[in-house]
Amino acid sequence: MTRVAAVDCGTNSIRLLVADADPATGSFTELDRRMTIVRLGQGVDRTGRLAPEALERTFAACREYAAVIEELGAERVRFVATSASRDAENSAEFVSGVRDILGVEPEVITGDQEAQLSFDGATKELTGSDHLAEPYLVVDIGGGSTEFVLGSDRVEAARSVDIGCVRMTERHLTLDGTVVDPPSHDRVAAIRADIDAALDLAAGSVELTGAGTLVGLAGTVTTIAGIALELEEYDSGAIHHSRVSRGQVRAITEHLLQSTHEERAAIPVMHPGRVDVIAAGALVLLAVMERTGAHEVVVSEHDILDGIAWSAA
Repeated sequence: MTRVAAVDCGTNSIRLLVADADPATGSFTELDRRMTIVRLGQGVDRTGRLAPEALERTFAACREYAAVIEELGAERVRFVATSASRDAENSAEFVSGVRDILGVEPEVITGDQEAQLSFDGATKELTGSDHLAEPYLVVDIGGGSTEFVLGSDRVEAARSVDIGCVRMTERHLTLDGTVVDPPSHDRVAAIRADIDAALDLAAGSVELTGAGTLVGLAGTVTTIAGIALELEEYDSGAIHHSRVSRGQVRAITEHLLQSTHEERAAIPVMHPGRVDVIAAGALVLLAVMERTGAHEVVVSEHDILDGIAWSAA
């Protein structure tokens, strides 16, 4: 067994997983898993740069994570950064700050690498299941981008496209820096147009209608699952491998689009950092289900973070 620490720094959140892993036997024991909303991608789509306050929020989370990693004695640490830091002109400032705090070089990975790690994390438990048809189409809806990965025991095709809950919210659902509640029909239609164009791009690389099972990852999908399950508090055990129908996703999306900030914040499973971006994320999920023809999505709590941990081991 190797004690590893995996850090996934995305556009909206940064997450840590410390685990004992043995790739030879498939043994995996989780010791600590946590998430912090840092909104690293704040304004990146508009300015092309990481905002100073966003960097400081991220570095504060890194300092917290460094203490956990030291306390638990992880032997190997892998830090993976995704869309926002990949796009920013001042990404070197981000890289330097992380290196100083955690002592490791953050890997600003490509969309294809991101897709591979997401697939590995999401499907390791599913491969060979009698209850789920192969191949799997894994859809990871992030803050800045969405990854599509098709495969069974290995990746057959993958594509990353620039539609994420933060990017779509900042592009279409904000006015003078404030989220519009509720958005107009024109604003929603503009998001759908962006999503449809991105799905056309994804379909050029990945067969979107040929999967046996749609597997959904990340906070947008798990939050929608929690709402569908009518949970009184966030329960990852109940959400993991739950199934949400297209009809449920459509109803939840319509409700979120018609809700105010306060109404969304009052949803028991809603993380405060997702209140303003969940509606745009839900639109992405709904559009994916409509395009693929999937009647349901299998929700996974295991995603790129778990894939990073396995790769570190």
